[in-house]
Amino acid sequence: MFSFLADKLDNTFRRLRGLGKISEKNIADALKEIRLALLEADVEYGVAREFIARVKEKAMGTEVIRSIKPGEQIVKIFRDEIAALLGGGVAPLDLTDPARILIVGLNGAGKTTTSAKLALRLKQEGRRPLLAACDLARPAAVDQLAALAKQIDVPVYTPSPGEKDVVCAAREALEWSKTQNGTLMIFDTAGRQEVDSSLIAELKRLKDFLQPRESLLVVDAATGQQAVQVARAFDEAVSITGIVMTKLDGDARGGAALSMRSVIGKPVKFAGEGEKLDQFGPFVPDRMADRILGMGDIVGLVEHAAARIDQEQAVKSASRMISGQFNFNDFLDQMRMMQNLGPLEGVLGLIPGFNKIKRQIPSSALDGKRITHMEAIILSMTAKERVNPLLLNPSRRRRIASGSGRPLVEVNKLIKNFHEMKKMMSGKGKMGAMMKQMAGGMKGAEGGLPDMSALMGSGIRSTAMRGALKGANALGKLFKNK
Repeated sequence: MFSFLADKLDNTFRRLRGLGKISEKNIADALKEIRLALLEADVEYGVAREFIARVKEKAMGTEVIRSIKPGEQIVKIFRDEIAALLGGGVAPLDLTDPARILIVGLNGAGKTTTSAKLALRLKQEGRRPLLAACDLARPAAVDQLAALAKQIDVPVYTPSPGEKDVVCAAREALEWSKTQNGTLMIFDTAGRQEVDSSLIAELKRLKDFLQPRESLLVVDAATGQQAVQVARAFDEAVSITGIVMTKLDGDARGGAALSMRSVIGKPVKFAGEGEKLDQFGPFVPDRMADRILGMGDIVGLVEHAAARIDQEQAVKSASRMISGQFNFNDFLDQMRMMQNLGPLEGVLGLIPGFNKIKRQIPSSALDGKRITHMEAIILSMTAKERVNPLLLNPSRRRRIASGSGRPLVEVNKLIKNFHEMKKMMSGKGKMGAMMKQMAGGMKGAEGGLPDMSALMGSGIRSTAMRGALKGANALGKLFKNK
């Protein structure tokens, strides 16, 4: 997400940081490059123009000119303005009783999946959500919501077959809710390929009947400026209270997210970054601004990992790695934990400076299929071979290659790189020291991952970057099969 814009801005900010003195020409040249990068990222023209004007006004201030590090000051101004452009603070949901949430949007944006994702999120926060299927136009929409509700164990109302009146369906859903122990209701509604009069009329009737606290518009981030136009049309029709951006994991430009708040005046409240139901969360402008500038999102990384990783198992694996007892069973556990985190590139993108080092990682290292291939190789080993990799002589390796369906050279490469990684992680060098520090932190953490605040101090650009680079190089060696 935002990788296109981040790459474009990287060289500009690198030059700014290196300048000992700032002149009006330096600033003008940099802002010209930034403006072009914003437009190429599909940011709306008026939004980009006003944004550049605000940055220029602050960048030309005397406190910047006289600053010890004026380049850093300008980067900070840009970062703060990006955060403001994205909406400033987090916009919470209004869940006062009766808490009803209306989900609207065009076909294909992901309304039904978003309804289930939001229900799961609210359930994890301790609330008792109910789902109501009010998309009576799209074939199988009701069945889809029912299937998703079953996955997350949330009660769902499904209208009678043949029901065509959305208000009647909503009325029956409210009656049904009285028999449930719910605290809020989420209504999934019908969409169209484009905004039309029949869709608007239906949504107006439904909204007038339900009087929802929240009317959330689901938009596909990959549609760029078209998403902004769709948001404007829906807002005029049903007065949306917030926006949910979907498919941000596949949107390299991010212009729609940057333009939405300024053009529509409504906050982006949630973001979906994957197909899995747990790949969904609040849209946090400050963190997004940091990602755009390649500063990562340490807090987001810790929250993401804490919700998906078995801490006890992680501590056990780290301790075994440090002691030199790490074997293929531990490695298999770690691979499965990585799979639980979602697409590898998305997770690594939360590490500060990752955009600068990802070019040094073989493209195959970020391919999800590579983990599947390695898993097949390890599962083709006997129990004794996994515990004691030194048993893996040539004949055993040929048998493993045949059993896993992978080339012998790939099996040999995996075993070789496993030994190299094990030696590096358990050694006395910087990587070994970092592993010991991480393991110690995880053991001392109560109910979650270790406190990462130390990484956010002044040493983040040196220590953390070197650690990330070493880790990336190790990862690259492990996955590479040449």
